[in-house]
Amino acid sequence: MVLKVGNKVVKQIAIYGKGGIGKSTTSSNISAALSEEGLKVMQIGCDPKSDSTNTLRGGKFIPTVLDTLRSGKRVATEDIVHEGFNGILCVEAGGPEPGVGCAGRGIITAIELLKQRNILEEYEPDVIVYDILGDVVCGGFAMPIREGIAEQVYTVSSSDFMAIYAANNLFKGIMKYSTNGGALFSGIIANSINRTLHRDIVTDFAEKTKATIAEFVPRSLDVTRSELHGKTVVEADPKSEQASIYRSLARRIYENRHAYVPSPLNVDGLKNWATTWGDKLLEPEYAI
Repeated sequence: MVLKVGNKVVKQIAIYGKGGIGKSTTSSNISAALSEEGLKVMQIGCDPKSDSTNTLRGGKFIPTVLDTLRSGKRVATEDIVHEGFNGILCVEAGGPEPGVGCAGRGIITAIELLKQRNILEEYEPDVIVYDILGDVVCGGFAMPIREGIAEQVYTVSSSDFMAIYAANNLFKGIMKYSTNGGALFSGIIANSINRTLHRDIVTDFAEKTKATIAEFVPRSLDVTRSELHGKTVVEADPKSEQASIYRSLARRIYENRHAYVPSPLNVDGLKNWATTWGDKLLEPEYAI
């Protein structure tokens, strides 16, 4: 969906991925790189862990939208929108109290609040990056897809089967909602790709599902070192090769206009694909 704030067209990007796959690391470095291009960026963390923006804030966690609303006090804009590295606007949707309610409720509440308070009109961002848990595509987690909020959807995936499984489920959600104005897909961000084997697995999955690959991002100690200091690689180690990769990815995403419906594998198809690769790994070509 094209979002206009005043005379400005705001690019909305949703980045999905299973827990622990590196989607928040990727999202924050993309945001940091886009901000270096002179763009006004807002990052909305849509994971109940509420840790999406902490590397944009020097390792500091910010109050979430749901926690702020639960406090019972009158909520001001500055209570939920916090400035981070290079002026990036940081929002954390948050989740329900442990054991109560839907984990995706924070996304719905945060997006509704942004609309009600005219916060986008107030800050006028050029880009909004949604960092979304992609283990499941239901309820609030599916909202950016279902409602067509995101102009483009990406998924962060490694070559591990469960990451591929989550990506395939995301494709199913996109296919389901695409006929009713839902968001479309724009690429796989292949993360932790350090060997030919890793690259070949993700590439083959992309070919089988008629998906594209936005970037291959290697696993790097630059990321670990930067995050231990509470920063993105783009901020902490701007001259590193890893920072250059994130900048290239951010530029490619911002300039990309290609959005489409991928072709997810059915249950048997995914199982057969995985089994085939399991057998391939016994071949000398992929011997460790």
